[in-house]
Amino acid sequence: MATSIPPSPSDEKPSFDLNLQHGHKDLVQAVAFNTYGDRCATGSVDGKIRVFNRHRDGTWRLCDTWNAHGGEVLELQWLPATIYPNLLASLGIEGWFRLWAEDPSAAPGRRFSAGGSRAASASRPAFDTRSPGRFPYRSFSVRHVDDGAARHTYLALLAADARLFVLENDQPENLSEYSPVDDFTICPRPARGEEVSFRVRFDPNPEPCYTALRAGVPSDALGLVVAAMDTVKVYRSRDVVTTSYGVQSTKKEFYLAAEVSGHRGLVRDVAWAPGNIRGYDIIATACQDGYARVFRLETPYSEDDGKSWSAAALLKPNTASAGTAATQGGGPKESTAATKDGSGSGSGSGGGSGGGADRHAHHPSTLSASLAKSGASGERHWAGQPGQVKHEYREISKLDSQRTPIWRVGFDDDGQILGTTGDDGKLLCYRQTPDGSWAKSSELAMMKTRMAAP
Repeated sequence: MATSIPPSPSDEKPSFDLNLQHGHKDLVQAVAFNTYGDRCATGSVDGKIRVFNRHRDGTWRLCDTWNAHGGEVLELQWLPATIYPNLLASLGIEGWFRLWAEDPSAAPGRRFSAGGSRAASASRPAFDTRSPGRFPYRSFSVRHVDDGAARHTYLALLAADARLFVLENDQPENLSEYSPVDDFTICPRPARGEEVSFRVRFDPNPEPCYTALRAGVPSDALGLVVAAMDTVKVYRSRDVVTTSYGVQSTKKEFYLAAEVSGHRGLVRDVAWAPGNIRGYDIIATACQDGYARVFRLETPYSEDDGKSWSAAALLKPNTASAGTAATQGGGPKESTAATKDGSGSGSGSGGGSGGGADRHAHHPSTLSASLAKSGASGERHWAGQPGQVKHEYREISKLDSQRTPIWRVGFDDDGQILGTTGDDGKLLCYRQTPDGSWAKSSELAMMKTRMAAP
């Protein structure tokens, strides 16, 4: 009678087959995958960046390596693959933000470094910038918008003095033309010698969720979530009309939409989940107190605004409101209406009631709006100005990581899986349950095994 022979442990297929020998001679501090998941970039403490490509046989092979920064590489991010050539953004500990463009016609090993990795001086970025002050950049985020009619690339840079800069490029092929959009302070400047923690991330969704559109957020509004020491702040953009030398122009201006509190330590990382088709946004934070928190961000709206749920009612601006705003020209009546709107939204309506369609119009940047911003680059506070929509948040999950500090959080491309990692060296994955909370689904850890000789 034939007996079945159990398979050898060596014949079993491993559950995780990406075991990449990165080749760095120092610690790897930043890792980024591109849109398709077939390119991986790693940044090391020694300032070098290495790019790997996944081939059809499943193996990862080195594409290029170069000296990108004079010190530790803090963050890496691939720009969308729809931009040609492929672009990789990096930020170094010395405060330089750099954008690297690939030359597909170059030989492997010379594609990003513009001359190869043999000479450090040959590594030339396509674009680089440094903080205008004496405080270096500590975090960045890039967002590319391609709606068919226009292609814009937005860049957010957060400096160590808590000052946030937002830049714009309307021609992705012209990498050197970045114009300033807005800059402001997110929190009081930390004291000298105080440990700081800053992180900035753009809203990755193509447009705001439908409840935010109903509440009055424009369809082309940008969203930013910022980790400022022990607090988290959410900013939205509105369109304002400015006049310079008698010529009117429209620009984006950010306002404070929500401030998330409740953390008992420095917030080390923050993530904005894709997939806001659910009707609300989800934000996750990694805190030094050993907890990863998940928040539900909503934009309440009024049922009495006379709007339907049709796309025409949500996306079409109200031309009559625009004409009214232009006629008022930022006079006292407009300031009074803004004050009433702000007080009404703060009393429980969340900024969604009282003529949400009016906020689609371009609003003049009045003196009262400038004072509400506490100066050109001062800290932004909620002021209820026209075009501002107040958001509300609610903590839906508080995930314990055995009380060890958590350093990174991130969502997958669908916003269905949340990953965290911390001092314990484990990658914990969570999924959302039917009741809306998040529960642990899997755990990955590096384990050292000792081979025993037969």
